[in-house]
Amino acid sequence: MIVKDIDSRLIITKFAMHGYNIHPSAVELLKGMKEDIDGIIAEICRTANGCFIITPEEIKPIISKFKVKTVSPVQSIQPKSEAEMAKEEIKKVKSAEVREVSVLKDITGKSSCRGTVEDFVVYFNSRLEKISRILKPRLKAIPISAIGKVRTQDIDVIGIVNEVREVNQNTAIFELEDRTGIVSVVATGKIKEIAMELMGDEVIGVSGTIRGGRSIMAERIVFPDIPNGSKTIKKDFAIAFISDAHFGSNTFLEKEWEMFLKWLNGEIGEGSEKVKYLVVAGDVVDGVGVYPGQEHELTIFDIYEQYEEAASQLDRVPDHIKIILAPGNHDAVRQAEPQPCLPKEFSDLFGKNVTHVGNPSLLDLDGLKLLIYHGRSLDDLMAKIPRLNYERPHEALYELLKRRHLAPMYGQRSPIAPEREDYLVIDEVPDILHTGHVHTYGVGFYRGVFCINSSTWQSQTEFQKKVNLNPMPGKVAVYQPGGNVMRLNFYNN
Repeated sequence: MIVKDIDSRLIITKFAMHGYNIHPSAVELLKGMKEDIDGIIAEICRTANGCFIITPEEIKPIISKFKVKTVSPVQSIQPKSEAEMAKEEIKKVKSAEVREVSVLKDITGKSSCRGTVEDFVVYFNSRLEKISRILKPRLKAIPISAIGKVRTQDIDVIGIVNEVREVNQNTAIFELEDRTGIVSVVATGKIKEIAMELMGDEVIGVSGTIRGGRSIMAERIVFPDIPNGSKTIKKDFAIAFISDAHFGSNTFLEKEWEMFLKWLNGEIGEGSEKVKYLVVAGDVVDGVGVYPGQEHELTIFDIYEQYEEAASQLDRVPDHIKIILAPGNHDAVRQAEPQPCLPKEFSDLFGKNVTHVGNPSLLDLDGLKLLIYHGRSLDDLMAKIPRLNYERPHEALYELLKRRHLAPMYGQRSPIAPEREDYLVIDEVPDILHTGHVHTYGVGFYRGVFCINSSTWQSQTEFQKKVNLNPMPGKVAVYQPGGNVMRLNFYNN
């Protein structure tokens, strides 16, 4: 393919089709190519070694190999007058005065990991340290290396869970690791039942007795659970929660979506006048190249056009409603969590009333703490804990709060980027936890926290038919903090 100049969004789209995200600086290096851009991109992706985001360092050797001349874009920037600068400052001050959405925690613009062994060590140490701080006031924990050196037989320890093994009907053994060492923990009876639900790599406390100087007989497993009886914050506005619109899919429920927009605009039904926020928990579009054969299930085949459609649809939401939009695993960001917000290439398509955040992100909405997480780890919880199921997805959210982590099991279906800080730890207790991903609907309260798993705007896909997953599309939760939860149903089975 010979071109005079390569558009930035075309480069981003081509990398997304290979399953990669690309840094804006790397995009600039590739613009203005005079050679076979498709061949260059294929070679870059082939040698990327599974990195989370392709940087200039990854592409420079390939550019050199192909002997491609690049054209560095030159921008002419005119200096602003003092009057123009003063006007901009006034605008900034006014904007700050009326802003009601504050981002408290978000990976966007802060990612520094390269996927090295050192990164993983730092990441898990961050997880251990953060959750240990929650557990320490509840236990008199000693370092694991001190076991056998203390005079008492009754001890408390805190560590990361390794492999859990069922020995027999009454006994399970698992390992607990901190920075100083590893110890085997024996769990019997009811403690064994709890142990069998432990997620690999979660952080817990154990109280028990030393056995033979080399293991612990567990008497209690202590989770870093959120406090009981969190105070309820009352507000005079309502929040609508949705997820998994999948714009661009041929199973997108257009008629049902139209009805939802009519409700938001006050054309049908009641209750929309109180809605101040619309929260979208990821999978805004269906994406391109997300899974084999996806091209047969799309009506919009270009990722940029999918986001144009999404932006066009969200533009129809009334201006007084602030939209908060986080990405999911179908969106054009890196697959590994935590995910940054949509890149500027796509976020600029949306209106000014849309606030773009990462996945996960902790927000302050008029004094209300909202934790948004797309929910990819829910698949891991459903597979690990038999009592959980997709028909009641909100109960899996209770487990996340109990474990104080949004993806406690590493190395399963939820890819995790080893950042220097573990952004998936729930160190601040939210007032609301909102997820999606599994395309089923459920709401409930756990120790004062409102938990909502939003449904989808997509009917059953071929993949869902194969795994016998029955979605619950077109259901919307509208919550007035401190008041009622209203469930709207726009889909008739």
